[in-house]
Amino acid sequence: MTDHIAEREIQTEQEFVDRVYVQLDKSASAAQELAREGHSRGHLGHEGGLVERDAIVYQAARRIAQLDAAHEGLVFGRLDLDESVDSEPRYIGRIGLRDDQRDSLLIDWRAPAAAVFYQATAAEPHNVVRRRVLRSSGPQVVGVEDELLDAGNAAAERLPIIGEGALMAQLSRARDRSMHSIVATIQAEQDKAIRAPGKGVTSISGGPGTGKTVVALHRAAYLLYTDRRRYEGGGVLVVGPSGVFMRYIERVLPSLGETAVALRSLGEVVDGVKAVRHDEPAVADVKGRARMAELMRRAARQPVPGGPEEFRYFYRDDVLTLDRRALSQLRRQLMSHGARNRQLPRVARTLLDALWRQVRGERGRERGRDSFDEELLSQQAFVDFASSWWPPLTAQDVLGWLRDPEVLARVGDGVVSTEDQRLLVKSWADGALSVEDVPLVDELRYALGDVPERHDDDHPLDDVSQAVDLQELTTAADREYAPSGRAWAPPTHRIEDDGFAHVLIDEAQDLTPMQWRMVGRRGRTASWTIVGDPAQSSWPDRAEADAARATALDGKDVHAFHLSTNYRNSSEIYEYAAAYAERVGLDADLPTAVRSTGVAPREVDSGGDLEGATRAAVADVAGQVSGTVGIVVPVARRSMVNAWLASWPEFADDARGARAAVDSSVPPSGVDRIVVLTGVDTKGLEFDGIVVVRPDEIEQESTTGRATLYVVLTRATQLLTILR
Repeated sequence: MTDHIAEREIQTEQEFVDRVYVQLDKSASAAQELAREGHSRGHLGHEGGLVERDAIVYQAARRIAQLDAAHEGLVFGRLDLDESVDSEPRYIGRIGLRDDQRDSLLIDWRAPAAAVFYQATAAEPHNVVRRRVLRSSGPQVVGVEDELLDAGNAAAERLPIIGEGALMAQLSRARDRSMHSIVATIQAEQDKAIRAPGKGVTSISGGPGTGKTVVALHRAAYLLYTDRRRYEGGGVLVVGPSGVFMRYIERVLPSLGETAVALRSLGEVVDGVKAVRHDEPAVADVKGRARMAELMRRAARQPVPGGPEEFRYFYRDDVLTLDRRALSQLRRQLMSHGARNRQLPRVARTLLDALWRQVRGERGRERGRDSFDEELLSQQAFVDFASSWWPPLTAQDVLGWLRDPEVLARVGDGVVSTEDQRLLVKSWADGALSVEDVPLVDELRYALGDVPERHDDDHPLDDVSQAVDLQELTTAADREYAPSGRAWAPPTHRIEDDGFAHVLIDEAQDLTPMQWRMVGRRGRTASWTIVGDPAQSSWPDRAEADAARATALDGKDVHAFHLSTNYRNSSEIYEYAAAYAERVGLDADLPTAVRSTGVAPREVDSGGDLEGATRAAVADVAGQVSGTVGIVVPVARRSMVNAWLASWPEFADDARGARAAVDSSVPPSGVDRIVVLTGVDTKGLEFDGIVVVRPDEIEQESTTGRATLYVVLTRATQLLTILR
C-alpha cells in the first residue's frame, strides 16, 4: 500500500470528521440556547416557570457537559458493510449525533447498532467487510488502521486495507500517565462482558494485561447509556485501590461521555473522609480482619471516657442518685433500642424515668410527674449531665477513644490479642487516618447511627418513642463535649445517602473483609461489576475475604466472564513474569500475550553502588521508550530513591514531581514521565518501561510479597529491568 493511498484515505476521513465537528458545534450552540431559554422561564412570575427553568437548565447543562467531554477522539470507527445491508459506511463515535435533516451522522458506541463494531471477527463477520479505526489528535485525523473481515465479499476488492490492524497498532503505542479509552480496539470476549445483563453481579476475571479495568469502565458507561434513569438517578460508584490509580483512570469515563460517576479510592469511599497513607503490612492485616467489626461494635457501646459517672439531685424531700451501676443499666436499656445516636431523643425521658422512680416524699408526689419533669429540664445541671453522659458522637471520636491502651484492652478483650492491641495503639498514636482505618470509621458510623433531625413542632417529652430535647442537649454538648478540640456538629452526609444503583470494584482481590463490609453497604440494592485476579492479591486470607464478599453481594446472581488474552505485555516480559509466578507457587491465571518485541527482560547486579546502578538503568530504559517509566522500590527505600531522582539533572524535565515527593507518602502526580512507586502502588497501572529495585526486599515486605512482585513484573509494556 503506497503512502499516496494512505494519505488519500486519511483525507477522505478528515472531510467526514470535519462535518461531525461542525454538527457538534451546532449541537453545543443549541444546548446553550436551550439553557438561556430555561433561565428566562424563571422570570414568568409563577411557580410553574421555576419548575420549567430547573428542568430545562438541568437537561441543557447535562448535554453541554456531554458534548464538551466528547471533543477528544470524537470519531474513532467506521464500518463498511455488505452492500445488501447498507451501502453507506457507518461511523462510530463517543456520542451520537444527527445532521440537520435528523439523519444519523454518528452512532454512539454504546448503541445496539454499534455492537457489531466490537463483535465482528473474521470467523463471524456479521456482514462487516472492513472495520476501520481512525486515530486522531483533537479534530485532526492522523492515521487509519483497517481489518478486512470478509475477504470473499465482492466489496472487498474495492476497499483499500491500511495499517497493521487496529489492536496491534494500539498495543505498540507509548503510554502516558492516563489510561485512554480503547473503545476502538475492544475485542469480542471483552465486548460480551461490557454488554452483560444489568442485574446481579458481573464478575470479570483474567490475568495481567487482559484489559479487565478498561472493560469494566466501559461497562459502567454502557449501563448509563442503556438505563440512564436508573443508574444516573441512583448513582454509579467506581472503587479502585489507590488515589494514583483513580487519577490514572479518571479520563476514561468522561472521554466516553459520562460525567455522573463517583470515582473513589478505598481511602475515599466514606463521604467526608480521605486517607492516602497505608499502614505497615502487619498492622494492615490486623485492621482488615472481620473481627474488627466486633471491636468497633463494642467501642460504640462504651461509656464516654471521662464522662460523668454519677448524678445527684435534691428534689423536695428526696436525694435522687444515679450511680455508675444505674447508669450502666440505663445505657444498656437505651442501646437495646438500636444505634447509639438514634437514641438521643430517648435520653431525657430515660433519665427522668429513672429519677422519678426514686421520688418517695409526699411533697414530690403531690406535685406530680409533669412538674418534676419541668423542674429538672429547667436545671442546667441536669442538661449538662445528660449531654455529657450521652453526647452525639462521630465515628472519629469513638475511634480516638481506642488510642488509650486501657480502653482498647477493655474493648478488645477476647477479640484482638495483646500484640495486636500494641500494633493498633502504635498506629493510632498520631491521630491520622490510614486507608485501612476508613472501613473502621464506616463500621462505627453504622454502629453509632445518624443523629435524628429535629423538627420545629417536636416537644421535649411528647411520648417515649419520640421524646426529644436535642436542641438543649446538643447545645450543651457544644459547650461541654468536644473530644477532638472542636464543637460537635452533625455530619452533612447521612447514612441513608450511602446507597448506589451500581457498584464497580477494581482490583477486588485486594479487598480486606472490612473493606468488603464497607463497600457492601453502598451496594445493598445495586447491581455490581467486580474485577480481579486472585494471583495478584495482597490480602493473605482468601477464605475470609471470600466470605465477606459473599455477604456483601447477598445472594445476587453472578454472571462470570474470563478474559484470556494479555494485550499489555510483550510476550518476552510476560513469559518472564509467568515463570516467576510458577516458580514461587502463585497458581496464577496465565493469559496469552499477543505481541513480541524481541527484547527480553534484563537482570542487573547492582553491586555496591545501588544509586549508580539505578541511575544507569533508568537512563537506559528512558532512552529507549517515549512513554512512561516506573521505578518500583521497597517501601523502606521510597524516600531515598525519590531523593536520588530529584537530584539527577538529566531527568529534571521527566520527573518534576520527584522533589515534592521526597518526604511524602503520596506518589507524584501530574505529567511526570518518570515516577517512583512501591509495589502496591503499581496495582492497575502500566508503564512503557519498569526498573525494579531490590525485588527480594519487595518479596519480604509482607506475607503476600510474592504476589506483589508478580504484579510489578507485569506492569511493563516494552522494557523490564531488574536490579538484583
